[in-house]
Amino acid sequence: MEKAWLKRYPKDVPETINPDQYSSLVDMFEQSVHKFADQPAFMNMGSVMTYRKLEERSRAFAAYLQNDLKLKKGDRVALMMPNVLQYPIALFGILRAGMIAVNVNPLYTPRELEHQLSDADAKAIVIVSNFAHTLEKAVANTPIKHVILTSLGQMLPKVKGTVVDFVVKYVKGMVPKYHLPGAISFRKALYRGRRLQYVKPFIEGDDIAFLQYTGGTTGVAKGAILTHRNMVANVLQAKGAYGTFLRDGRELVVTALPLYHVFALTINCLLFLEVGGRNLLITNPRDIPTFVKELDKYPFTAITGVNTLFNALVNNEDFKELDFSHLRFAVGGGMAVQRAVAEKWHNITNRYLLEGYGLTECSPLVAAYPHDLTDYNGSIGLPMPSTDVRIIDDEGNVLAFDQTGELQVRGPQVMEGYWKRAEATKEVITQDGWLSTGDIVRFDDEGFMFIVDRKKDMILVSGFNVYPNEIEDVVAMHSKVLEVAAIGQPSENSGEIVKIYVVKSDASLNKDELIAHCREHLTGYKIPKVVEFRDELPKSNVGKILRRELRDENIANLDKSASQKTA
Repeated sequence: MEKAWLKRYPKDVPETINPDQYSSLVDMFEQSVHKFADQPAFMNMGSVMTYRKLEERSRAFAAYLQNDLKLKKGDRVALMMPNVLQYPIALFGILRAGMIAVNVNPLYTPRELEHQLSDADAKAIVIVSNFAHTLEKAVANTPIKHVILTSLGQMLPKVKGTVVDFVVKYVKGMVPKYHLPGAISFRKALYRGRRLQYVKPFIEGDDIAFLQYTGGTTGVAKGAILTHRNMVANVLQAKGAYGTFLRDGRELVVTALPLYHVFALTINCLLFLEVGGRNLLITNPRDIPTFVKELDKYPFTAITGVNTLFNALVNNEDFKELDFSHLRFAVGGGMAVQRAVAEKWHNITNRYLLEGYGLTECSPLVAAYPHDLTDYNGSIGLPMPSTDVRIIDDEGNVLAFDQTGELQVRGPQVMEGYWKRAEATKEVITQDGWLSTGDIVRFDDEGFMFIVDRKKDMILVSGFNVYPNEIEDVVAMHSKVLEVAAIGQPSENSGEIVKIYVVKSDASLNKDELIAHCREHLTGYKIPKVVEFRDELPKSNVGKILRRELRDENIANLDKSASQKTA
């Protein structure tokens, strides 16, 4: 596109980056651990792991995968854990072995887990014991041959780790019983790996680094193929966009978003590794009081999160008393940052909350708000370096930038395609590399992008994609349901919540029965929060349920209700 507005970018932001600056993520990793060897890399629950220790432990894990498990370059290894020290060790071990990391949401139900592991043809999984009962119910129907089991406290100093695991298992009851014969402990895997030879494979930029699963309008979760070059490019694009804000070896970033989420993976894990930052891993960010106490211990310079998290923090009285004198960099992503939250954040911290925009298929960053902003304008920012954007209409015609249309993106961060889904790939990526985002945008005269609407039916709950077809498929499984439609309803807390419209086949069906059914098959953020029973659903002349009509009607009703309350 014509970047006539480049004058709006801060002077230290380059127009382009070199995506081949590193031959792979492994090359980037090796240079960082050498340069910052004795500096802290990751911290969790008071325990610190240096870059040197990260290098040693990830090398041991890579050797274990190569030798004991006999896995080969290109094999898929799943990671199912929250933010603990084991995650970066396992992640970089997998990448250094030339294998492909498959991030899995630990809150998945057995049905969701079985689909992802089977679709990815994963050979092994590293999992925290809190979620082992879920794996037990699914593993027999998956290609998984090796289970590597860990606990929340396993990488902490022995006494502290023992206490943490005792409290988690016996006091809080957070480890349901499970039976996974043949599973090996993560600690034992590292012990064995240290005595084995690690052989560095030849890894190129076009080799796959991640299968990062995302939903689709078909309701089937698909693996976005993200190569080493995709991820390196996006790290360097982010580094370029945030300019001199990032100081080598001097940053301490708070990582409350789970690293299995692509936003935290790229920004917190990879970007801050490239600049030698310290990463404070928050295992349970939902426990806001404990989270705030943890923040009080560290002179943090950066923090990322979703609007939901920032909203919870600015409404916590203890958070308002923290020392923000070291804070330089706060970024909201995964969902829209609300103006009220951004203003409260600035009033409390005296720092602006920068918004980023992206999608899994773009590794994920597409746009970012300039780091030198002096006011919040509600946009999703400006395109990243080396990123082309354009707007098209419903027929695929390219529109002028003073018009409104669907955003398309082209750049080195755009995925190769969807894993084993050539047709689905063709639907979103043109032959000349343009990715259709499904978001309807407009531009102002400085090039800032504003999301107007979403072309897709996707629902965005606290930064996580929820796809109506998946919800509808689960609800329709209930024997008393005749028809169902799912939409997103605006929510101050989570951006959107799931609302379903249901036509009964049995008059005895009630909301509680339906929600209980959903809990068996869907992870928490996908469970409908609002249920409305109808005699019929609006349909097109070919019988397709019109979700948009329901969505527009719902918005109108909410607006009417709000105006009546105001009156």
